[in-house]
Amino acid sequence: MEQETTVSIKVETPLSDDMREMISELSTLLLSLSSEEACHHLTAEQMANERTTVFVARADGKVAACGALYRHENKVAEVKRMYTRPGFQGLGLGRKILKEVIHLAEEEGFSELVLETGVNFKPARSLYESAGFKKCGPVLDYPEHPESVFYSRPVTA
Repeated sequence: MEQETTVSIKVETPLSDDMREMISELSTLLLSLSSEEACHHLTAEQMANERTTVFVARADGKVAACGALYRHENKVAEVKRMYTRPGFQGLGLGRKILKEVIHLAEEEGFSELVLETGVNFKPARSLYESAGFKKCGPVLDYPEHPESVFYSRPVTA
């Protein structure tokens, strides 16, 4: 009989060793799927500030997935660094983290959530679209790029 996986999602620092490892893994993956100009990474250090809240999913204590809310001006927040490690895909962790990000944006009174993802990231795009995000033109200060896809979603409290 298979043992059920125990999952927890909490706000954590991106500066722990296991989070640094996962953030590095994510950056390497993104660079394998997109050109460097189309990758807009935040390092662990860049994520460790008051503008960013990092949600971490742990499965049986192991870092399995992450995602962040990054606060901008004018009541706009951004979804950043969404990633589920391959061994943990299919558990709905990305969806659960995205729900936490959306909920925090609602609690904090943001009016819009935006994000940039890669044209090659079909599972991510499907997740965002199923959560009410709509394709749009470039957001914030991102340049238009053929490998980038931009999304926006109104936030309602």
